[in-house]
Amino acid sequence: MSLKPNGLARAAVRFKPASFAGTFVALLMSALIVAACGVLLETGIRASVPAERYANAPVVAAADQSARVVADTVDGPEETEYPLPDTARVDAGLAAKAAQVPGAAAAVPDFTFPVHGADSAGALTGHGWGSHVFTGTALTQGGAPHPGEVVLGADAARTAKAGVGDTVVLETADGRTGFRVSGLAEAGAGDTVGEGAGGAATAWFADAEAPVLAGHPGKADAIAVTAKDGADTDALAAAVEKALTGTGARTLTGDDRGEVEDHGLAYGKETLFAIGGSFGGIATLVAVFTAAGTVALSVGQRTREFALLRAVGATPRQIRRAVAAEALLVAPLAGLLGCLPGIGLAHWWFGQMQDRGAVPEAVELHVSGFPLLAAVGVGLLTALGAGLAAGRRPAKIKPGQALAEASVERLRPGVVRTVLGVAAVGGGSALAGVAASAAGSDAANASLGVVMLFMLAVALLGPILARLCAGLFGLLLRGGDASASLAAANSRTNARRLASAITPIVLAMAFASTLVFMHTSESHVASEQLRDGITADHVVTAPAGLPADAADRAARAPGVDAAVSLLDTQVLVPVRGGGETSLQGTATQGVSGSGAQLAQVQDLDVREGSLDRVGEGRIAIDRTLATATDTGLGDRLSLYLPDGTKAAPEVVAVYGRGLGLPAVTMDRASLDGHVTSAFADTLLVSGGDAGPLAPLGEVTDASGYALAQNVDREFGAWANYMMAAVLGGFAAVAAVNTLVMTVLDRRRELHTLRLVGSTRRQVLRMLGWESLLVSAAGVALGTAIAMITLTPMMRGLTGEFPHVPPLLYAAFAATAVALGLAAVTLPARAALRDRGA
Repeated sequence: MSLKPNGLARAAVRFKPASFAGTFVALLMSALIVAACGVLLETGIRASVPAERYANAPVVAAADQSARVVADTVDGPEETEYPLPDTARVDAGLAAKAAQVPGAAAAVPDFTFPVHGADSAGALTGHGWGSHVFTGTALTQGGAPHPGEVVLGADAARTAKAGVGDTVVLETADGRTGFRVSGLAEAGAGDTVGEGAGGAATAWFADAEAPVLAGHPGKADAIAVTAKDGADTDALAAAVEKALTGTGARTLTGDDRGEVEDHGLAYGKETLFAIGGSFGGIATLVAVFTAAGTVALSVGQRTREFALLRAVGATPRQIRRAVAAEALLVAPLAGLLGCLPGIGLAHWWFGQMQDRGAVPEAVELHVSGFPLLAAVGVGLLTALGAGLAAGRRPAKIKPGQALAEASVERLRPGVVRTVLGVAAVGGGSALAGVAASAAGSDAANASLGVVMLFMLAVALLGPILARLCAGLFGLLLRGGDASASLAAANSRTNARRLASAITPIVLAMAFASTLVFMHTSESHVASEQLRDGITADHVVTAPAGLPADAADRAARAPGVDAAVSLLDTQVLVPVRGGGETSLQGTATQGVSGSGAQLAQVQDLDVREGSLDRVGEGRIAIDRTLATATDTGLGDRLSLYLPDGTKAAPEVVAVYGRGLGLPAVTMDRASLDGHVTSAFADTLLVSGGDAGPLAPLGEVTDASGYALAQNVDREFGAWANYMMAAVLGGFAAVAAVNTLVMTVLDRRRELHTLRLVGSTRRQVLRMLGWESLLVSAAGVALGTAIAMITLTPMMRGLTGEFPHVPPLLYAAFAATAVALGLAAVTLPARAALRDRGA
């Protein structure tokens, strides 16, 4: 069939542009969503950060900063990478091997670690002095440091009020020690990366001593290789890679070096993949789903015209060709215009993620023709498919039958459509049962299928559901005036038109409620657990970490019963979900005291076992994690420590507050050598006064600490609300668009009502009742789908029922009703005014 526009298509678009306005808007919005998500996905695929610290080291050798899981799929083994929570390090001795390769001028082990000034007077960043070769740092006074000595930057020297030859007391992972100041230096560009124009307090130590001070004896963050003049970077990289074969080190050049410097890139990519890929896929399905419905409605509204064309001799082929050609005329232009605001949305969305720290500032948004072409192509295929499907029956049946069906709506939906709709209901119900019996990610994954299948069922069984809703609400309207009764009769008679209006409202309500109330439910449970779990009287925190002896100093304060310091980090835990194994980043706390001491300041709600047994090779875990990993008391839980080291500690306790508090509890010593910072993040103190604790850091009570922790979850809340706004907003626009289309299509009917004696006010009241019926039915169905989805998901993730704030839900429902009334009333007033009614 040729898709070249014929006279029928051109005439329809030219002389009845209003008939295509709704289709145009739906396809434009579809392209906007697809383009925005596509741009973010492409950015996630191509994201990189330029090397800054290693800008003068063309080749860098570093450990793999990802943990990898190999899963068996239908296409064979498939490897998936998961970014490590902390830095994986390499053997510092590899520098000697790398320095011997042809073309290498020097190979320097690089170290970066936190250092505390005396009595927490200041926080410094420590490096090995050898890094000055590639960072540009230069001595201004004195000489290079030897073991037991330090070179201070200008800021550090001013803070410590120290000069060459003086002794400064510094605290590192190796303890508190006095260091002789061997020299003062001006930090080069590589040592001031990300610290602003003024730089930061920096200290340089002897390379032989630096790994011990960093807490990683014999290990380096990376090996930086500088090149001799005229050496080829690719040849040097190949030589270094050959020399380090079998050591586990990766050889990096170009922007790949930036990944070693900025570990936020890996998490930024994950965020962009999640929004552009996972959410983008759902958004694309919703966009296609909604646009297809609008196209089908537009074609269906012209059934009478197609019937007349068939009656005057048009062939089925001509009708199908006209519908396809109309799509060719409308869809490409709508897609191209939709790409422009789509790019704008992607820019804004990307900027918001950077402002919130989810994506590194150095990452740039990539806009190419691929996502834009995909957006236009998706819209065109949607318009063609939906138009041909909707025009198939009026093109196929006999002219007389076509005229009859154009006058009176068919009462029975097609058999195929009904069977598919019932199958979707059955599939959604079955998945809801699976989600109810699952936990963790399995429940979440199954629930996603639940909402999609029930939405498909609403679309397929729309006329039946609309007739049922019209009958139910018609009983309520029966006691009203003539306008209410007429609205009920209209709705029952025109179930297909009613279904077209209800479906987008269901979409908006279901997706917005699911995304928003999923977050409110998790936050509600987490807040309760955090509030009930922190039993300490005082909580001490410090942005750069607490002094190593903070717990001991607090314990000696008058009236203090217990003081326990916590080091917050993450471990990666293999979790089975959807038949595959993935690595789940799990919040972990390393505790400095005994289980009995921890119980005095933190109530984890222990269900099995005892915290007293937590120690080397023994951990406590949350019950949700235990269920997700099928691990019980006495079992060993396989996991990756923050730097990627594999471990399998024994589970000696299972507790119930792992959503508001960390889901894994282990002793502090088990994390030694596996985290960048050796300094604890939080100190929990029971008893005593706050005054003596002030020198250790910022002191607050349990409620203040809980409030601060809830603020840290803001990005998750923002991300969920943003996705809800995009999907809900799109569906709301689609709902308004559909309602306007249906009202404008009824101008003949509205004029007839005026001719038979109905007043303008009565007609508008009838339409208002119909709008209320549509909104109420859409809100009810959308709420039902959201609750069927959320209940098993939240039971699996939190063990609780969904938490739905009444005012927020009322705002959603009121918005749906207000939009429905506005979308019906405003075009109806215009239509009646145009008729002079």
